[in-house]
Amino acid sequence: PFALFAAWLAEAEKSEPNDPNAMALATADAAGAPNARMVLLKGVDSGFVFYSNGQSAKGAELAANPRAALNFHWKSLRKAVRVRGPVAQVSDAEADADFATLPRDSQIGAWASPQSQAMEGRWVFEKRIAEYALKFGVSKVPRPPCWTGWRVTPLRIEFWRDRPFRLHDRLVFSRDGPQAPWTTARLFT
Repeated sequence: PFALFAAWLAEAEKSEPNDPNAMALATADAAGAPNARMVLLKGVDSGFVFYSNGQSAKGAELAANPRAALNFHWKSLRKAVRVRGPVAQVSDAEADADFATLPRDSQIGAWASPQSQAMEGRWVFEKRIAEYALKFGVSKVPRPPCWTGWRVTPLRIEFWRDRPFRLHDRLVFSRDGPQAPWTTARLFT
């Protein structure tokens, strides 16, 4: 399934006008209440990797319930991929490497934003950005302790392709655990 995903993503990178690596991330809190939001896929190895603030709502939900689902939808290609599996935090070295690739303004924004917390007004955020920009000056911006990433190790990956008359193509790869072999099945639409 990883080779097929890589081929579909490469196709999307040629045709999608914006963020072909955008994916919906679904998590659930400790009580099982679901939540979904858009994030960017930053890498694929043994799993699907994304980064964000570990103190955000998503970070708290992943700490309480380390499982997630992802959904890629490439509208112009009429294709989608769904992924489900357990989640683990990436290493500090991986988080450092990702943070170093962010534009400087985004790095400063990561320091300035206590993500998912209420703010009094937009001016508070802008003031915090100015304070951190002044603090770091022209020096390298280090990764804030809250910046981390997660790897979703898939136990199920479904490839969906639109076909006329709702005769869509659905191919599912599934396995019982991260080291188990994949099985495949075609599903009715």
